[in-house]
This record gives sequence, structure tokens and C-alpha cells, in this order.
Amino acid sequence: MRNWLFILILISVAATANAQSAIDKEEILSILKRQEADWNKGDVKSFMNGYWESDSLMFVGKTGITYGYKPTYEGYLKRYPDRATMGTLKFTFLNFSFPGPGVAFVVGKFHLTRPEKGDLEGHYTLLFRRINGKWLIVCDHTSG
Repeated sequence: MRNWLFILILISVAATANAQSAIDKEEILSILKRQEADWNKGDVKSFMNGYWESDSLMFVGKTGITYGYKPTYEGYLKRYPDRATMGTLKFTFLNFSFPGPGVAFVVGKFHLTRPEKGDLEGHYTLLFRRINGKWLIVCDHTSG
């Protein structure tokens, strides 16, 4: 009898974890879809709402590692000073996992359609953490 009770508890915990993961995945995907829309409106400030507003935020790109929310934001403004350079962003999601409690890992591809400047594309790896009940990007490694 005890074995059956233990199995039922395990099944219940697994079902709850899977349901939570599905809810968390939808929440994270909605953040990325909102970022895509903000970018396509030319609103870098709103685009940054997906990032952890902390000096510990890490952005890894072509020029190396940038630490901190403000330097990351300033880096975006410098690399994409106008709408022609920003282009139209499209995210493609390639892999999505939850390696631990309160942690999500997203791998994808981005494409910037830029008729005046030439298209740009590459891959990204995002590490999300649930901080104060909210999913936030704590590390972004983007190529391109």
C-alpha cells in the first residue's frame, strides 16, 4: 500500500512540475514575443524590459562580455542607432529547457530584415531566472 501511495505522490508532483513548466514556457515566450514587437516599433527601452535590471546582467556578443543593465542598453543603442539599422526582428526558437528550479534556457535564431543596411542573422542563447516572481534574462549570448 505504501508503494502505491508513494507512486501516486510522485505522479502528482511530476504532473504539477510539467504543468508549471508549460506555464513558465508560455510566460517566457510571451516576453520574447513582446521584445520582438518592441524592437520592431523601434523601442529599445521597452525591449530591455525582458532583461534583469542589475549590474550582474551579462551580455556576450561580438565585442566580448558586457556586464550590467545600463551598459547592455547603451550597447544596443550604439549598435542600432536608427530604424534602418534595427530593421525588423524575427525570433525562431530552437530549444527550450528548464535545467533547474527557477531557471530556463532558450536557444534560438534571430533575423533582422534590413533593406537599407543588409540583413543580419545569428543565434542566441538566453539564460532566464525567476526573480521575485518574474522571468528575466540574466545572460544573453548573441552571435551576429
